[in-house]
Amino acid sequence: MEIFRKIWKVKDLRKSVLFVVLMLVVFRMAAHIPVPGINTENLGQFLQNNQILGLLNVFSGGTIENFSVVMLGVAPYITASIIFQLLTMVLPKFEEMSKEGEAGQAKINNYTRITAVPLALLQAFGLIKLLSSSQAGVFDALTTFKFVSIMVTATAGTIFLMWIGELITEKRIGNGISILIFSGIVAALPGVVQNIIVNYNQADFYNYFFFAIIAIVTIVGVVFISEGQRMIPVNYARAVRGGRAAGSSVSNLPLRVNMAGVIPIIFAISLVLMPSMIAQFFVNNTGAIGDISKKIIELFNNQLFYGIIYFVFVFGFTYFYTAVIFQPQKIAENLQRQGAFIPGIRPGKQTEEYLSRIMSRLVFSGAIFLAVIAVLPLILKAFTGTQSLALGGTGLLIVVSVAIDIARQIEAQMTMHEYDRVS
Repeated sequence: MEIFRKIWKVKDLRKSVLFVVLMLVVFRMAAHIPVPGINTENLGQFLQNNQILGLLNVFSGGTIENFSVVMLGVAPYITASIIFQLLTMVLPKFEEMSKEGEAGQAKINNYTRITAVPLALLQAFGLIKLLSSSQAGVFDALTTFKFVSIMVTATAGTIFLMWIGELITEKRIGNGISILIFSGIVAALPGVVQNIIVNYNQADFYNYFFFAIIAIVTIVGVVFISEGQRMIPVNYARAVRGGRAAGSSVSNLPLRVNMAGVIPIIFAISLVLMPSMIAQFFVNNTGAIGDISKKIIELFNNQLFYGIIYFVFVFGFTYFYTAVIFQPQKIAENLQRQGAFIPGIRPGKQTEEYLSRIMSRLVFSGAIFLAVIAVLPLILKAFTGTQSLALGGTGLLIVVSVAIDIARQIEAQMTMHEYDRVS
């Protein structure tokens, strides 16, 4: 309550928090506006029997189950972000653009937004084709006009959420896209709790007990890794004035164990779901394409294979995203420009190599720990056979990580306000 009171007393921070809450209310309202001509009861039954779409529905906050105007969520934008972050590592043009500071990043963001539009159209097309060919009675009468209208509406909904996400990011409360995913998962929690209460029986006690232990381990682990950091001592060169040394100071350069935050989990889930999602579109085809699609779906339904791929993707994306946001060359150049140095390390190239070596060790520990926590719910499912626990554990991982990021950014803004007030 003391923290909320302090937030409320800071005018700018209060406005930012209220604005973010308002945007989330708008998002949840849009998530409950269904597209006309949809049998939501049949759709809900179909999603329960489809693991891939069921997982997508959980992370979208029920937007697919309602077949709302924002049914696709921010998935196309995330896919576009993955594409362009990969391009910055491969193509020299985008690599140079990423080094141009805010101007270069603005260009990449524009390309990402533009690319998200055709990806949203493609995903909407695939989702409608999948549901219409499932014989589940989802659509009352799917005409060409209705088909195109739903595609355009879903794409517009994704663009609308992209805009809301960027508005939230501008308020410096947290990453807007992550907060939208966070709110979608949290919005689904009451339904999950209700299902647990309604379907609970004495035989499931130990299953839920073990899940509670995993939940506690996940929360503690994510907090431990997110807050863990190594302090690198930095000395600033002394200036000689009037025969005396002056202006010397000692500081620390903090290197976080997990600089990537929740982004590796979101990226990993997007890529893990993609092969099965694409295969669902061709599973009813005859011939080799249909057979290959069925084998892909069977392969990713194998929990051992799914867990290994998920582990590898989380581990790999933690390294990848850290390499994107942490650039030791720039840090070494800035330290040298400011007359600073790390004790025992020469400025310039040796400082860059030293920071790269230290960060590589930190990221390895963080990536291993994060990947293990990510697959813990799947291990639990192997013993309990309960799918909802696996989904809940993955969602919990995202919720805790985003909550930590929000708390950290709010604390930073409060600290800045205290400095401004004192000065």
